[in-house]
Amino acid sequence: MDRVWFITGASRGLGRAFTEAALQAGDRVVGAARNVEPLTELAEQYPDDLVRLPVDVTDRVAVFAAAEQAFAAFGRLDVVVNNAGAMLLGMVEEATEAQIRAHFDVNLFGAVWVTQAVLPYLRAQGGGRILQVTTMGTGGGFPMVGLYAAGKSALDSVSEAVAMEAEQFGVKLTIVQMGGYDTGLFTTGTTMTTPDPHYQQLRDKLIEMWGDDAGPAPDTAAPVIMELVDLPDPPRRLIVGTGSFDMVQQDLQDRMAKYRAWEHLSRKVPG
Repeated sequence: MDRVWFITGASRGLGRAFTEAALQAGDRVVGAARNVEPLTELAEQYPDDLVRLPVDVTDRVAVFAAAEQAFAAFGRLDVVVNNAGAMLLGMVEEATEAQIRAHFDVNLFGAVWVTQAVLPYLRAQGGGRILQVTTMGTGGGFPMVGLYAAGKSALDSVSEAVAMEAEQFGVKLTIVQMGGYDTGLFTTGTTMTTPDPHYQQLRDKLIEMWGDDAGPAPDTAAPVIMELVDLPDPPRRLIVGTGSFDMVQQDLQDRMAKYRAWEHLSRKVPG
């Protein structure tokens, strides 16, 4: 049976790739984004299967209205993909209060609003899937992307709680920890801090380390997502990307080694 998807950030990057993959599989999609104009050609190709829904996920009232419209469009919601996101690039000290709050409004609170809005529909129909798109970098901070990782790490923690709270209703949630893909996140989706010269040496080093490789095309990740939603018992977490899996595995091993190095101090007190 064909599924109904509700995808945020559907007009570009990974959201666009997931939208196309779902439509090609014969499913129906409600594609939400602040600007849905880029979906015009796709809507003409799939006039009966794609509904475009303009919404700003930072507006909680608008998100709840959008969830109602999404459900009404096809009569159910089977797969909800919380994909909308943005990048705040710069050292933590450089970021303004307005930049930080705006960043968390999209990457954390926007996803929370969508999750809250769709859960009543999923519960009423006896189940569904939620995919929370985060990043392989949620295991810890890193220079220049610390606030991005912080927002996604917070979403990871919230999503773990939602998964345990909602599984009794037949809702299965997977935290999809994406690797680096050429999504435009570092261009059209990026807010830059004003550089502080005290960090210039570190900034130059990071830029050299990252290089010019934007990563693989987003559509290369889509087959994994399609396979994931077919699984009767999906994982709570899934790293998407070979290199990303290796990096996370190494990071976890290094972190455990550091914990063990100071185990003697940790065990000096109960608790």
